[in-house]
Amino acid sequence: MQYNFNPLVIRGKSLIPIVQGGMGVGVSASKLSSAVARENGIGTIASVDLRHLHDDLLAESKVNPTEEKYCKLNHIALDREIQAARANTEGKGMIAVNVMKAVKDHQALVRQACESGADAIVMGAGLPLDLPEMTEGYHKDVALLPILSESRGINIVLKRWMKKGILPDAIVIEHPAHAAGHLGAMTVDGVNDEKFEFKRVIEETFEVFKKLGLESEKIPLVLAGGMANFDKITTALKTWGASAVQIGTAFAVTEEGDAHLNFKKTLAGAPTEQVVEFMSVAGLPARGVRTKFLDNYIKREAKLQANAKADPRRCTQGINCLSVCGLRDGLEKVGQFCIDIQLAAAWRGEVDKGLFFRGKDPLPFGHSIRTVHETIQYLLHGHVAENLQLQAG
Repeated sequence: MQYNFNPLVIRGKSLIPIVQGGMGVGVSASKLSSAVARENGIGTIASVDLRHLHDDLLAESKVNPTEEKYCKLNHIALDREIQAARANTEGKGMIAVNVMKAVKDHQALVRQACESGADAIVMGAGLPLDLPEMTEGYHKDVALLPILSESRGINIVLKRWMKKGILPDAIVIEHPAHAAGHLGAMTVDGVNDEKFEFKRVIEETFEVFKKLGLESEKIPLVLAGGMANFDKITTALKTWGASAVQIGTAFAVTEEGDAHLNFKKTLAGAPTEQVVEFMSVAGLPARGVRTKFLDNYIKREAKLQANAKADPRRCTQGINCLSVCGLRDGLEKVGQFCIDIQLAAAWRGEVDKGLFFRGKDPLPFGHSIRTVHETIQYLLHGHVAENLQLQAG
């Protein structure tokens, strides 16, 4: 594929400068990730609760359910998705697995991803300080990409990893004011802090590299959040010094996206004013479409938080998927709902019941559902075919 940007080089492999972001529950699995990899990009499987994609595992999880059983079945599902993705890449690109640090089972999921043959591990939703330990024994085979939002966190992670003789293969810099899902800020108001501006973070990160003697390492910086726009990509890669961009929502709505068509239509059809921020049950700000569920929840949020109390029975599924859960742990300043139930409903296309994470910015094709190939053609060239009218904002 010809394009006017430098390739993203990971572990000596030359790739297009496009990384598909990980999106759970089930939104980015084997079908989407392999389609991106076939374009010679990095396709990402989100490791959160993939049992929903496998009827036999979902049925089994309802028979004498236990937390241990849920974890086991999710590991089987992750292995299946990685194997299916790898079988469909045509030997191109890379298959990464996104593991949220906030997930209780994150260490075991990282190990499973490595054992199943993932090319890379991407970790955010918390400082991935111990990711090198989690991948012990796989450092020669698995690339490590931490997700961070500002230079202070990057500095902390680099210093910790350097003590172990490990460096990131790339660093994903996610802007909380634009990204979808869980955001790298402490509060909803904090997502717009100037310290997260891409140009500033890149400049400060280059200074961090200089102070730590890492300039010669040429660690790629990947910008995430609102980057599904050719002009923005051009600025990031040609002017700011980034090596690639990570994009989620624009891939979630493609034909190959693993979620239900209703999910894709909900994201693609959401007007800007309906994309809102709120506090997630995981203790982080989040961004999604204000559908019926989220609208009702936001209206009742203050009352629900006032009645928060620690009670294991509030985890009605018994999954205990998060290390910290506002609903289960009675944390009155964060979310008070079961995120797994709501995200799974969204994946199934249940518009009124689901929680639909979405980025803040316009999508390349407006309300249209296009292919991964067409999306990447636009991202790399600013157009797909002659006479095609794009709605890039």
